[in-house]
Formats: sequence, C-alpha cells, structure tokens
Amino acid sequence: MKKQFLIALLIILSALPMRAQLLSSEEMRFTHQDTLRGSITPERAWWDLTYYHLDIEVKPDEKFISGKNTVQYKVLQSESVMQIDLQAPLKITKVIQDNQELTFKDEGNAHFIYLKEPQKIGAVNSLDVYYEGNPKEAVRPPWDGGVTWDQDKDGNHFIATSCQGLGASVWWPCKDHMYDEVDSMLISVNVPKNLMDVSNGRLRSIEQYGDTKTYNWFVKNPINNYGVNINIANYVEFSEVYDGISGNLTMDYYVLPYNLEKAKEQFKDAPKMMKAFEYWFGPYPFYGDGFKLVEAPYLGMEHQSSVTYGNQYINGFKGRDLSGSGWGLKFDYIIIHESGHEWFANNITYKDIADMWIHESFTTYSESLFVEYYYGKKAASEYVIGMRNSIKNDKPIIGNYDVNNEGSGDMYYKGSNMLHTLRQVINDDENWRDILRGLNREFYHQTVTTKQIENYISEQAGMDLKPFFDQYLRDTRIPILLYITMDNTLKFRWSNVVDGFKMPIKVSVNGKWVWLDPEITWKSIELDTPNPSIKVDQNFYVSSERL
Repeated sequence: MKKQFLIALLIILSALPMRAQLLSSEEMRFTHQDTLRGSITPERAWWDLTYYHLDIEVKPDEKFISGKNTVQYKVLQSESVMQIDLQAPLKITKVIQDNQELTFKDEGNAHFIYLKEPQKIGAVNSLDVYYEGNPKEAVRPPWDGGVTWDQDKDGNHFIATSCQGLGASVWWPCKDHMYDEVDSMLISVNVPKNLMDVSNGRLRSIEQYGDTKTYNWFVKNPINNYGVNINIANYVEFSEVYDGISGNLTMDYYVLPYNLEKAKEQFKDAPKMMKAFEYWFGPYPFYGDGFKLVEAPYLGMEHQSSVTYGNQYINGFKGRDLSGSGWGLKFDYIIIHESGHEWFANNITYKDIADMWIHESFTTYSESLFVEYYYGKKAASEYVIGMRNSIKNDKPIIGNYDVNNEGSGDMYYKGSNMLHTLRQVINDDENWRDILRGLNREFYHQTVTTKQIENYISEQAGMDLKPFFDQYLRDTRIPILLYITMDNTLKFRWSNVVDGFKMPIKVSVNGKWVWLDPEITWKSIELDTPNPSIKVDQNFYVSSERL
C-alpha cells in the first residue's frame, strides 16, 4: 500500500507545470552597427542586386588590395540613398555613376551613397565602388576570418579569404546581407605572374600584364557574399569529369605542387561525395559553374563551386573522429562536410544568420548520410549518435534576428541529431529522402527562413511539427520520457518540454519494439507481462526516467 501511494505521489508531482517553456536567446547587448550589418535597412531594401564585377589587384608583399566593384541593380522603389558595406581598415576612395562622382557618408562599416540621378522603378542601373587598403588578417580562419597571408613550404605566397559571419565586406565592398544574392558575378584578380588566383565559377581568361596576370572567373549562378573567395598560390591542377544526374560535371582540383600525389589519392572522396549527395539531395546545384576543391592555408570552407581544403590530406577532422564511433575515419571530413554545403548553404541559403542551422544542421547530418550510403544504416546511426557527446545545450540553436547574430554551436551536433530524430518520427525512409530532395528543389537557388523550412517539412510529413522544432531549435531542454510500470500497466508522458509537445517514440518492452504516443499528460497501455524491462530507441535524441 505504501509503494502504491508513493507511485501515485510521483505521478502527481511529475504532472506539475515545468518552470520554463520556450526559451529566448541569451540576452546580449547589440549595437547600431549590428543593426546596420544584420537588418534589411531602408537603404538596402529599395534595390535588388543583379550583377557584380569585382576587379581587384592583390599585392602579397604589402598585404594590400585595391580595385573596384561594379554593382548592378534593379530599382524596386524610387529612393536616392544606397548602403554599401566595407569594413575598416579598408576604405572607399570614390564612387562613380554615369561618369559622375557621388558623395557618401561613412557610418562605421556601412557607407551611405547619395545618388544624383532619379532611380526609376524597374530600371537597371550600376555604379562603381573604388576601394583600397590592408584588409583584416584572419586570426583563426575560418571561424575568425578575413584574409590569410601565408607562405607554402617553398616560400611562395599562399593567400585565401574566409568570412562567414564576419562578412564579405571584410575584403570587398558589397551589399553585405544574405537576403539578396547577386544573380551572376565576374571576379577579376590581378596577382604576380608566378602565382595563380582560383575563385568561384569557371575561368574565362587569363590576361598578362608584364610582371602580373589577371584571372577572370565567371559565376553564372546566384551566389551569397561569403561564398565568394580568392585563393592565390603557386597551384597545379588536375581534373576529372563526373557522370552526374544532370550530365557531365567538371571536377577540378587545385593544390600545391608538392601535395599533388597525396591529393590525387585523398580527393577520391570528392566523386564519392557527389554520388552519395546526389542520391540524398538531388542534382548538384551548380553544374554550370562546375565543382572545385582548392587547397587553402586554413582548414576549409564551403565557398560556392570553389570549396577550400586544408585537412592535411588525412581522413577524419585533422585525423580525428568527431563521433568517436570509428566511422569518422572512413572519410575526409572537410571534403564531405564542406561540399555538403553546396546543397545546404549555397543552394538553400539562410536570409538571416540567426537561421544558420539551415546550413550547419543539415550539412552535419549529411555526414551520416554519406556514411549510410557507403557503410549502411547502422553505421550512420552510430556516427550521428556518437556526436551527442559534443552537445552543450548552452543556448537555443536559433539566434537573434536582424543583428547578425548566430545561435548556439549546437546547430552542428544537436541539429544533426534533431534531424536524425525527425527521420525516426516520420518513420518512412522513402518519404524522408523525398523531403531532403524536395527541399533542394522547392528552394533551389533561394534564400529562406526557418519558418519556410519548418512548414515544408511539416507539409510533406503530414504532421504538425511546430512543437518539435520549438523544442529542439528554440529551447535548450532535452525531452524526458517519464514512465512507471504498475503490474501490467505502463504509464508514460513527456516532461521537460515546450507546450503542446507530443512526439511518438519507439521503445523496447522486454526486447520487443513497440511505438508509444506520449503527450504532456499521462497516458497508459496494458502489457502482457508485469513490470517489464523498458528501453528507449537510442536513435531518438531524448532522455528517459523510470519513476
């Protein structure tokens, strides 16, 4: 009788409301500069980017960049002030439109240009922004980026850019907000004649000017600002043609001469990646621009059609298995992860960095899909589950909007486990693959919000997944499955969850897998045997507690 009383008391206590529900992002102090950088200001909203021609000279000995960016745009509203972004210590020297020099006002990293000519709605206009200076040097690229000025083992200059979050305006003047991608772009980079520049898209031409050369690269597809890059070194090249879903895809590899043979072996992961990801996500999104791996003096980055690589030509993450499962040493982490971003980051791109999980959660999850394609579903589960040891649950995955603020680093490992859990909830692998491919088809070459992604998946799954996403993206708590066995009765409910949370879950009852449908309130089912052994399927990122 005493035992039954205690059990009843536990049931009552566990049904009391939780103290916290939806958690807001951590309180932070944001500045006016954060708003200018992170919001769609009136001086950005009235015009739509159509084309860039970035035409620059890079002087490695002086760590100096100079040149101009031609900004072509379509007028959406008739306004007269345009915001262009460029970060100190770089300086805009002049702005020209229709052969007239324009005045501009500097407000930190935002520069407001006063146009003289009327801006007629529907018109396509352009202006040239001239600039120069010594750009910020990268401290810990690619996380704390800028320009990396390095040398290779032979003493040649080895230079690269990386700027996600920090912003492309750290090295070139642009409309530095993710919501508006330029439709196409020409990148002209003048370097000393003993060096080569490798940038995005396809090489159109090389021009010789005495002791220098200009490399002209053309990007025919929309591209986000941080995806634009320059890589300058004494490169050698090898290539292959991949027979892909959309036809022949050129795959070009640029490496330092003394790494050529290692690269020919290690880069065999590139076509393997392409085969696996075209299966899971659909066609590579940039056949017109080709695919490149480019050796860089830092770990690597997902620059569109110009993925940078610095993983020392070894498997894993610099030789380490981030999952601890053993499967992470079966492939080169940088080749697989950074190339996965071609689908989730470069094809589907967040409008606001607060939604960076759209890039990182899906792409970290793509690593397990690569493992599944080549080593099976069990191996993939072991890989993604192994990454849970790195989850911090320190703050929500979604950051603060309109101030250039990304959320928790949990967007990688927790985000991938959220998607792995969602796959179990949907419980239909064919539909799950259709959803992944459908996302890349529905949002092809688009910038998106979290709401768009959530709504699409909910519609295709035929489920209301809002509480699910609220739990894993906007809250730091992990759902706890509470359960009690009383003779042949199993009582269960969710705890530590947001309002309205209900998620089916698979559990083992005396070794037999069954589905439960818990909610926040207690539910129960009758079992064949009293006091059974209960075990939650570890493919669900949840906790459990027997009362």
